[in-house]
Amino acid sequence: MAASTKAWPIVTVPIESEADVVTVRQRAHRLAELLGFERQDQTRIATAVSELARNAFSYAGGGRAEFILDPAPTPQVFHIRISDKGPGIADVQTILDGQYRSKSGMGLGIIGARRLMNHFKIASKAGSGTTVEIGHDLPGSAVTVTRAKLSEVAAILQKDVASGPLEVLRQQNRELMQSLEELRRKDEESNQLNQELSDTNRGVVALYAELDGRAEQLRQASELKTKFLSNMSHEFRTPLNSVLALSRLLLDRIDGDLTPEQERQVGYIRRSAESLLELVNDLLDLAKVEAGKVDIRPSVFTVAELFGGLRGALRPLLTGQPIELIFDISDKVPGLFTDEAKVTQIMRNLISNALKFTEQGEVRVTASFEAEQKRVNFTVRDTGIGIAPQDHGRIFDEFSQIETRIQKRVKGTGLGLPLSKSLAELLGGELTLQSVLGQGSVFTLSIPPDRGDPSRAQHSQDSARRRVLLIDDDETFRYVMRQIISNEPRYEFIEAADGDVGLKAAREQKPDVIILDLQMPTVDGFTVLQELGADSRTSVTPVIVSTSMNVNAELKARLPAGTRVISKNTISRENVSLFLRDATPGAS
Repeated sequence: MAASTKAWPIVTVPIESEADVVTVRQRAHRLAELLGFERQDQTRIATAVSELARNAFSYAGGGRAEFILDPAPTPQVFHIRISDKGPGIADVQTILDGQYRSKSGMGLGIIGARRLMNHFKIASKAGSGTTVEIGHDLPGSAVTVTRAKLSEVAAILQKDVASGPLEVLRQQNRELMQSLEELRRKDEESNQLNQELSDTNRGVVALYAELDGRAEQLRQASELKTKFLSNMSHEFRTPLNSVLALSRLLLDRIDGDLTPEQERQVGYIRRSAESLLELVNDLLDLAKVEAGKVDIRPSVFTVAELFGGLRGALRPLLTGQPIELIFDISDKVPGLFTDEAKVTQIMRNLISNALKFTEQGEVRVTASFEAEQKRVNFTVRDTGIGIAPQDHGRIFDEFSQIETRIQKRVKGTGLGLPLSKSLAELLGGELTLQSVLGQGSVFTLSIPPDRGDPSRAQHSQDSARRRVLLIDDDETFRYVMRQIISNEPRYEFIEAADGDVGLKAAREQKPDVIILDLQMPTVDGFTVLQELGADSRTSVTPVIVSTSMNVNAELKARLPAGTRVISKNTISRENVSLFLRDATPGAS
């Protein structure tokens, strides 16, 4: 969509030198910021404009960049028109189809700009120059731009004192080289870890086969497992958490901008590390159960509390899917005294599997009580692809996955169901399956309501569940913390995606501890800290700052004295448990 004839011009920048290319990028980034675009979109716009401006200078000897606002559509559109009087392009469609490759990459620049923006239009003929117009819709959160607002923006732009463009370019190049070197090093570490993990998995599987028939070897293997679990758990998880944390720093542009290709590569590294961490966690949990090193830690909780935590933790899996997740509780289900964390782990595995293998319809989770058998039954019923009878037993085997048309696009470790079955037996219950191919599946977890003597459970305030409020605009980080904290039976997890919502939740829901990000749009973490301290309802609530900023003396000086600060690149399940325990005495 091209800008309408009633579009409002903002500023025009000539492109006559290499320095002008940098100036155009700076203007694009600054205007995007002033018009209300979020940080990620500011970078997209600046990158697309920079690519096109460099094309105009390199291939046409110069041109101009016109910045325009189209006020007519809803939402309004920020346009940039890059034009030149150069030789033009003989066959534009060849470039747009991705079939043209010049030695200097002109075609890639045009295609890249087209992918980054909402709107794109190009006009060019051999000998008549080229005009490329790109546009991006203003975000819904942005204030509608009036002529008066646009005049203010233009005035601010004129007052800005631009730093030397060549120096800016040099600095960006230095940061890019540092990022590339760090990415290369982490890629090598990830490859090495993949190989080590593969070797370890083969060793563990071989060990299980030997344990079946040799009692003496069982005793020796049990000792080896104990050493393996105590030593290797930390050794595996620490480098994986480092890979995740460092990839987050790159994706958050802490050390400078990334090209679209670099962002894609870092994303691949992060997803691979997350898959490895899931595999490591499942493997170690299963090994601990098999070795008899898992203790039952019963606590008093209700099915409603259990389902509430599951509903929040699994909500992200429903995004964009035509599936309904329904929870039903019978009136006769009693309160439970068993290991809530292990029941949660089993149910989360069953429900996430049901969501993966259900393309449409519903996943219904129910709880009922059989008084005669003294059993609480949790049932997960889906309308998915189902499982053939001959495969019912095999799905509970370790590393076993049934070949289906959906399986090819659904990743998993093949350890979730075997681990769930072992945990069910550990709780004194069982996990069963009913399924017909093409007609959905029904998994039932049946456990006794009491795993020990409920009368010995403590009901004081010290043993009550603590409320943890996370205020952070990063959806991925909220998901990671939700997965960690929701698996802790001592805590109830609440989340807010920005400072305003977080302040409201802090005042109304009275959390026992708040985890706060500092870098958020609109209302940042520093402002939230001031508001919390000034309000009698929240001034005594412990606050833990979690940030991707450098945790140094300068940062701590900007925070209230005594504020706990933790770097996001050190986040792990163990660290989260530790700092929550310190901030909420009596929750352990």
